[in-house]
Amino acid sequence: MSVYIDILNGISKVILFLLSYRILYVAVGFFSTRKYPEAKRQHTYAVLIAARNEENVIGNLIESIKAQDYPGERIAVFVVADNCTDETARVARDHGAICYERSDLDHRTKGYALQYLMERIRGGFGIEAFEGYFIFDADNLLKRDFVSRMNESFDAGDKIVTSYRNTKNFSDNWISASYGIHWLRTVRFEHRARSVFHLATRVQGTGFLISNELLKNGWNYTSLTEDRAFAADAAVNGYQIAYNHEAEFYDEQPVSFRIAMRQRIRWSKGFLQAFKESGGKLFLNIFRKRSFICYDMLSVVVPLAIFSTAKKLAVYLLNIGALIAAGGTFGAFASLTAAAVWASVIGYLEGMLAAAYVFIMERKRLPPVRWHKKIWFCVTFPLFDVIGKLTLWIALFSRVEWKPIPHRSTLKISDMGK
Repeated sequence: MSVYIDILNGISKVILFLLSYRILYVAVGFFSTRKYPEAKRQHTYAVLIAARNEENVIGNLIESIKAQDYPGERIAVFVVADNCTDETARVARDHGAICYERSDLDHRTKGYALQYLMERIRGGFGIEAFEGYFIFDADNLLKRDFVSRMNESFDAGDKIVTSYRNTKNFSDNWISASYGIHWLRTVRFEHRARSVFHLATRVQGTGFLISNELLKNGWNYTSLTEDRAFAADAAVNGYQIAYNHEAEFYDEQPVSFRIAMRQRIRWSKGFLQAFKESGGKLFLNIFRKRSFICYDMLSVVVPLAIFSTAKKLAVYLLNIGALIAAGGTFGAFASLTAAAVWASVIGYLEGMLAAAYVFIMERKRLPPVRWHKKIWFCVTFPLFDVIGKLTLWIALFSRVEWKPIPHRSTLKISDMGK
């Protein structure tokens, strides 16, 4: 049994070595992010919003777009009211958006809705009518200079740009706070450094900009996590994915554990789909194109949490088996179990420290939170990662369908103090 344990531990050490370069991201992200010069030209943009039963929030998003300090004639807002049973389409039109209504209960992911919307734009305007395309969720709110800041990145030549994702309802409870910390941990541990090194960071569902040259063939990403599939495909094709730290928007996070689990299971299934679709291409292009971007993106799409959890459980069970075969004492069993528990405690403490780091580094952008709630949110944040690992296993062995996440916040961008 010791041979199998040695093999598993050896594989773990190899993986840790292959990912050790990411420590540099944390260090660089502490000190720096990419800065952009003032844009020389104001480009034309289309804003794409896929909305399903979002009458409560979509008007506030469109208002925040209309209130941008960027010329309104250079921004067109397009909405696809996707299988809606409420007044989403009417509200979108009342706020000045061009709205198309879609009814297709057999193809319900956001990716299919975006595909439909792109087809309507192609037929009515032409893809090249707009130089770039923003993608937002209906619950988002944009800081007044969002488009201007993203235009600086686009004008500098970046073809895909993601942005700073803040949270509308950060302090509602530990669930919404955990989501908010998660997005900002990604900013600090990934986005900032990757942008400095001109690599491809990950886009995360909303708040990103794409050049029209990537959309000449329409939107072809229809899995449960279309964003991850798109990012992986972009890396395969040699595109960098930049990050603009000054372009800030807000979105609403779940507060219900049931809704959070539903969303996380969908994400996990989508992650597995993205790995299946893109993992092989990324791996081959590491060697064919000698692409570090593909190597780095592969580290994002590989579901390492499955291997990590399975390895820990297997090593524990193999050690238990070895003790039984050797006639081990109760003390030996207790010691082995204590070591496994202590390793989990260390991992939990690391999650708490990551949350505290986010609170310290992003204190100027986070909403005011009382000190005792900050402590509570730091204590509970590691559960977000535990849930992520659990939902990966659930998704691995279950059929998952796309279901909408309800948004009820009526906050406007003026309520965010922006």
